[in-house]
Amino acid sequence: MTVNCILERVAQTKSTNDDLLARWRSGELIDPVARIAHHQTAGKGRAGRSWLARPNDSISFSLAYPFQRSPAELSGLSLLVGLAVISGIAKACRIDENALHQSGFRLKWPNDLLLNDAKLGGILIEGGQAKTNDPTWMIIGIGINLRNAKEFEVSLANQAMQAVGSLDQLIPQTTSLPDIEFLWLKLIESLEHYLDLFNHQGFGECQNQWEYWDAFRDQKVCISGVNQEPIYGVAKGIDCNGALLLQQDNEIISIHAGDVSLRVQS
Repeated sequence: MTVNCILERVAQTKSTNDDLLARWRSGELIDPVARIAHHQTAGKGRAGRSWLARPNDSISFSLAYPFQRSPAELSGLSLLVGLAVISGIAKACRIDENALHQSGFRLKWPNDLLLNDAKLGGILIEGGQAKTNDPTWMIIGIGINLRNAKEFEVSLANQAMQAVGSLDQLIPQTTSLPDIEFLWLKLIESLEHYLDLFNHQGFGECQNQWEYWDAFRDQKVCISGVNQEPIYGVAKGIDCNGALLLQQDNEIISIHAGDVSLRVQS
């Protein structure tokens, strides 16, 4: 197993994303860096939400990666990261990707991992370009629940959110989860492969692959965002740039905003 980025392991930190963002802002990043924390005390989710991480029951890490593209050319990156995570999990757990699909593993646009509609993990991407012609540094944060999903649900009982899933629910009872270090390295290996592909080709080549994992294809959904009126329609997959396609009556509209939630209508 070979990874090409700097690997950092820490016992505890508030947020691995914040750690790497601070280095980017101060101009300290030169090579790609992956940073994992045994205990992340103030993990972040999308739209400013907190992310609960429990030592030994979850994996939380970030990867700082330089793209030779402008921020405007990174559309679809969070979707591609989801595909990379699936590939890394499959290799680490020695499970065929089609078997993961049959077990209910899905991707929720734009950045959630689901297991039978329960939230298994999430992706948070931050960063930018300091000045024109500089690399665009993106900090890719990933959190995945490994085991004890019910305990996560109890801890989050006071928050309005969906059910929680964990990776051990995908593994036969006769098989144990891979070591966190091994899982992390397999995820980094997969991310490096997919991000290099994205750097050279963009997201379009992965459009069909992502739609295979689409959690809400052809379902009635509601999209909501901060200070936005809810938008209703039928999810019709994504376009070549990773935008969500939503059918409203006889019209298809594209949803590009990152700070949205996607929920099946009751």
